[in-house]
Amino acid sequence: MSKQKQLSRARRVAVATLLYLGAVAMGLGSAWWVLKKAPWLNQSLQVGAWKTNLRAGSADADLYIRASIAVNALLALDRSETMYFVAGTDDDGRALRSSCTYRVSGTPPKARWWSITAYADDMFLFDAPNQHYSLNGSTAKLDDQGRFVFVLGPSAPTDRTYWVPTVGRGGAVLTLRLYNPNPELQANPASLVPVRIERQGDCV
Repeated sequence: MSKQKQLSRARRVAVATLLYLGAVAMGLGSAWWVLKKAPWLNQSLQVGAWKTNLRAGSADADLYIRASIAVNALLALDRSETMYFVAGTDDDGRALRSSCTYRVSGTPPKARWWSITAYADDMFLFDAPNQHYSLNGSTAKLDDQGRFVFVLGPSAPTDRTYWVPTVGRGGAVLTLRLYNPNPELQANPASLVPVRIERQGDCV
């Protein structure tokens, strides 16, 4: 084979390789956009600071919704078994920050069992020195009005209020899980009485 033909073949291989790599990159990029950013996947109901996707965990969830849930590490069971609400802001609409302190309070949701878990913005648990990663139906202490309260933030409260620690200077996310919610809440997620998230003072 002549040198000219060898160069021509090498160019064709190089062009084909670039086209292939470009197609792969476009495919991966479009898949990421569909699963992470596509607007039809972000249609959600908001109650207070809490949002839920009404199609997650329902019979109406199509393959795109199910794939998005898998990619975003949120396991969605049937709504009669589990419902999920997520908060990335406080009640004033400010993004939750791990360097800020929040008072989180409310009445137990109408469900057999519930939990509120704190995550860093990478969706991993914070490194909690006291092993308190969440408050739940078993650990919550209710006051005379049937309300619970806990402190979310980098420093332990001066009183004996339940403390869920956060570390670093990144974002934070709260996830409210309801296990076996009552039929009214299953049928109408907007009837949830939202847990309040109130920032306390300045951030460190």
